[in-house]
Amino acid sequence: MRFFNKKSYTFNDTFKDKSNVMFYRFTCYSILTLVNILFTFGIPVFGQQHPNVIVILSDDGGYDDFGCYGGKEVYTPNIDALAQKGVRFQSAYASASVCAPSRAGLLSGRYQQRFGFEHNISKRPTAGVAPEDIGMDTQVATIADFMKYNGYKTVAIGKWHQGDGPQFNPLKRGFDHFYGFIGGDRPYFPIQGAVKPTQLLYDDQRVVPEDSIRYLTETLTDKAISYVHQYRSQPFFMYLAFNAVHTPVEAPLKTIEKYKNVADPLRRAYLAMLDNMDENIGRLVNHLKQEGLYENTLIIFMNDNGAATNNGADNGQLRGLKGSKWEGGIRVPLIMQWPAKLPKGITSDAMVSGMDILPTSIEAIKGKKIPRQQIDGISLLSSYKDVKNGHDYLFWRRGIARAVRHREWKLIVVKDDPILLFNLRDDLREQHNLATKYPERVKEMLHKLTEWEKGLENPKWLSSVLDNDQNQLMKHRMDVVGRAAERQYP
Repeated sequence: MRFFNKKSYTFNDTFKDKSNVMFYRFTCYSILTLVNILFTFGIPVFGQQHPNVIVILSDDGGYDDFGCYGGKEVYTPNIDALAQKGVRFQSAYASASVCAPSRAGLLSGRYQQRFGFEHNISKRPTAGVAPEDIGMDTQVATIADFMKYNGYKTVAIGKWHQGDGPQFNPLKRGFDHFYGFIGGDRPYFPIQGAVKPTQLLYDDQRVVPEDSIRYLTETLTDKAISYVHQYRSQPFFMYLAFNAVHTPVEAPLKTIEKYKNVADPLRRAYLAMLDNMDENIGRLVNHLKQEGLYENTLIIFMNDNGAATNNGADNGQLRGLKGSKWEGGIRVPLIMQWPAKLPKGITSDAMVSGMDILPTSIEAIKGKKIPRQQIDGISLLSSYKDVKNGHDYLFWRRGIARAVRHREWKLIVVKDDPILLFNLRDDLREQHNLATKYPERVKEMLHKLTEWEKGLENPKWLSSVLDNDQNQLMKHRMDVVGRAAERQYP
C-alpha cells in the first residue's frame, strides 16, 4: 500500500496492515489529547479566528471610584484586571458631558454635533421637530453598521438612549439583536406598567412580565453571556451599555451590606451598584475563557461621562461633574484589553476619546470602512504607543458652553464670561486661570475652536429646561466649587 498516493489509496487499504491500525489509533488519540489541552487553557481550536469585540459602557461613574484610577473605597477587581492585563488611558475623554450625545459620538466615531446631536434627548418642545423624531440621524452609520458591513454579528444590550422613535431602534441601526431599554434610565428591579422609554425589550418585543429580572445589571450580563455562547463559532461585536451607576440608586441588599461602614446611605448604595457591575463584568470575562474566546477578544471599557451630581459618585481631584466642561464632566476611565495582541500593564498618556472606539474596532478586525462616512476618531491600537499618536486637539460644545484641549492646554468658553485657560500638566484641578498670562495661546485655541464649529450642524432640538443658559454660566464660574455648589445648577 502507498499511503500518500491518492490514486491508489482507499480507506480499506489502510487497515490491511495492523501497523496502520495502531498508527491510526495513536494519531487520533494524540489529536484528541491536544484538543483537550487547548480547550482546557481557553485556546480556540475549531471556532472562528477573527477577533470578537466587546464594548462595555458604565454610566455616570466617578473617575476616582475605580480601583485602577485610584479608588480605595469600592472593590473593583475585575475592571482593575482589565487594566492590569491591558492598556489604561489616563487622558481619555467622552465626546460630551452628558449621556445621549456622548453615546452618539461613540456609536458614530464622529463629533455628534456634526449631525445636530448636541443635547440630551429632551421632552422640551422644539419648533418643527416631533418628539418621535428626536434621535441619532439615521443617515449616519453606527459602529454596528461598520461591523455588520465586515461580516460580524452585532448585539446591543442595556441602555440605548439614542431616540424613542421606531426608526432609532437598535435593530434599525445595524444591530442584529437588542436586549435592553430605549430611554435614559429605569429602575433596576422589575416594574409594572412601564412607559415606553423604560420598557425592557427583547429585540422589538416588550418583556412582559418582568419577573425574570433579578437585578438589571445581572440580567443584562446573563443576556450578554447567552449571546457569547450563541455566537461562539463566529465573530461578533457586542455593545454592553450598563445603566449602572446612573440613578435611581438601587442595589441588592447583600451588596449594600458590604459597605455598611460608609456613613452616607446614598454613597453606600452607589458603591454597591459599582461593586455589582464589576462582579458581573468578571462573570462575562470568565465565560469568554470557558468558551475559549478570551485570548482573541478585544474588550474596551469606558465611562460615558463624568460623575453625576446626584448619585453619590466621586471624581476625586477632578473639578466639576457631569454636564460641565470641567475635567470632572468629560474625563473618563478608558481601558483596552486584548490578550492575543496587546501588552499587559500599559499606562498611556495619549489624549483619546470615545469616538476612537469605532476606528479601533475596524482596525482590530482588519475591516473596511463604509464609503462616504466621515470618522473623527483615531485607533487606540496606535495611539496607546506614544502620546504623539493621540489627538492633538479635542473639542466640546453643548449650548453656550464650549471647550478645547490641545496637549497640556485646555480652554473653556461660556458665552460672554471670562475665558478660562488651564495647564493640565501642572494644574489638573483647574484652579489657576492663565488666560490673561497667555493671550496668544488663548487666541490660537479660540481660532481652532471656531474653525471646528464651522463643520457642525445647528442643534436639531432644544436642551431640557434645567440645562439652560443660566445654569451653564454658573457651573463654569471659578467661584462655584464642589458638589453642593454645582448641584444648584444641574
